[in-house]
Amino acid sequence: MDVGKYDKVRAGTGFIAALDQSGGSTPKALKLYGINEDAYSSGEEMFGLVHKMRTRIITSPSFDGDRILGAILFEDTMDRDIGGMPTGDYLWKVKDIVPFLKIDKGLAEETHGAQVMKPLPDLDNLLERAVSKHMFGTKMRSFIRLPGEGGGRCRCAAVRDRSADPPVRAGTHCRA
Repeated sequence: MDVGKYDKVRAGTGFIAALDQSGGSTPKALKLYGINEDAYSSGEEMFGLVHKMRTRIITSPSFDGDRILGAILFEDTMDRDIGGMPTGDYLWKVKDIVPFLKIDKGLAEETHGAQVMKPLPDLDNLLERAVSKHMFGTKMRSFIRLPGEGGGRCRCAAVRDRSADPPVRAGTHCRA
């Protein structure tokens, strides 16, 4: 574990920037950024455009470790470079921002008042890649809509922290 990143997360201040739009939410994010769907003709072009958008955000002078504690990245962003460096390394070494990786694949249909994560195929391989790309931790989520017997019985399964893997951050959002 990177002690510098650990200390920053443990004692640092700032917010965590969510730069983890996936394929499903990227068209909306690009549209809000002023790029309509007719500006790209493939998923590859779309992800290239969103990476340019994220690069512009991340390289902004105001996007720094004094204001931002960490940044959650989408897998495609983790695999790309900024300023000739892997995105996670750029965030940490240049910006002093701790990189996290979104690992969930979206939410399953609601059952008994809760939406849990869809299955995570090839999780071990993804975590190995995250470690090799210097991600500090991961983000995943579930959504509990109803209190009591239905949603209250939903369990959040945490992926056991392994010595070589990044820590896991599981988010559960509740709404009464």
